[in-house]
Amino acid sequence: MRWRRNALPAVLAALSVLPPGRRNGYSHGGPTAVTDDSLSGAGGTAPAPDRPGPPSTGRPGEQGAHAAGTGRPDAASDRGADRGADRGADRGEPRQRLRAWAELLRVSALFSVPGDALAGAAAVGRRPGRGTALAIGASLCLYEAGMALNDWADRDEDAVDRPHRPIPSGRISPAAALGAAGLLTAAGLALAARAGRPALTVATGLAATVWAYDLHLKHTKAGPAAMAAARSLDLLLGATATATGVRAPGGSGSPDNVAAAARGGLTASLPALPVALVLGAHTYGVTAVSRHETQGGSTGTPLAVLATTTALAAAVLRESWGRAPDRPGTARADADVSVNADPVTVARRLDAGPLGKVTDPVRLLAVTLTGAYLRTAGPPLLHAALNPSPPLTQRAVGGGIRAMIPLQAALAARAGAPVTALAVMGLVPLARSLARKVSLT
Repeated sequence: MRWRRNALPAVLAALSVLPPGRRNGYSHGGPTAVTDDSLSGAGGTAPAPDRPGPPSTGRPGEQGAHAAGTGRPDAASDRGADRGADRGADRGEPRQRLRAWAELLRVSALFSVPGDALAGAAAVGRRPGRGTALAIGASLCLYEAGMALNDWADRDEDAVDRPHRPIPSGRISPAAALGAAGLLTAAGLALAARAGRPALTVATGLAATVWAYDLHLKHTKAGPAAMAAARSLDLLLGATATATGVRAPGGSGSPDNVAAAARGGLTASLPALPVALVLGAHTYGVTAVSRHETQGGSTGTPLAVLATTTALAAAVLRESWGRAPDRPGTARADADVSVNADPVTVARRLDAGPLGKVTDPVRLLAVTLTGAYLRTAGPPLLHAALNPSPPLTQRAVGGGIRAMIPLQAALAARAGAPVTALAVMGLVPLARSLARKVSLT
């Protein structure tokens, strides 16, 4: 009995130094979703780095309990273990914050962005240059701004459907996500301005479309159309920045000359409009499927998008609009052949097939890349149609995002830019590797 009387104060002292425990899935007096999140490294319940620890309760005798605990023989080792755990948490905190931001911004989907500007440059018959690089930088910033703004706008919905996301799980605060969206938008517009007034005009429309989609249009019937318009504008941004370049320093800055330059730059990007419409149609289908990725239950939408994907592949293989100006196979070149060529040449040309002779390496590359596009987007859509469960629907959305890269490469190849097409396809291994660590959706 004497041992029990002496041991009871020590047990109470040890319990008093423990932080408040979890009750019914709550911690520190607030609700916290308990999920399994392999990306957070803490089962999806890692507290936000900027969240303060539990305040002191100020209970009488608490300091005495701490003092009593120091008299135990193992108190020093306990304090050393606690300090070691705190140092380990401090070392792991920057890495976990970085992973949380990577998940918020969906960095694995970034590799689907540069191909927009590169395909736009190929569509206007120009080699990628400084304007193309500025357009790619602006596109990346605006894309990531849309990702951060999307999670900020959906934070209440994600708290129910996706509690493991960075904002509802507390790993990133809503204010930080909104601030990042604003800073990234400003950076994207600044980069576009360096490419000239026409590029800034297109980038401004792109930024407005992204913000309108995330804040309102996403939950309306116009949501897929708004997202398709954003992707089409992104391709036109690359075409405009490449076609116009940077205005010469000695050029006149009068309003009339600036307006004329803007009109000329926008006109120069018109040959890229059919390519932008194809990419926008693909984006429309991916967005339509993504509206069911959390609940599932839609069979008709994946089937319709699968049919659209097949139609887009057939459109890519058509030759009527697939060559950039001043390149072999353009409408202008076809007109010259039809006027000046003899009937035998015209007959051979009509018998060449939808992409001309298959033995042509550039045309063969376009056919191969189009097949890769179908192979990437088609099977996940078919699986989602046969079993419209949330996991398979999310997989179809991820397949649609990944399929943008071979589609961009196919569009560049059929425009007569095989080097650009191969450079775009070089992004596929990088995207696939990063997608294993950070989800696309």
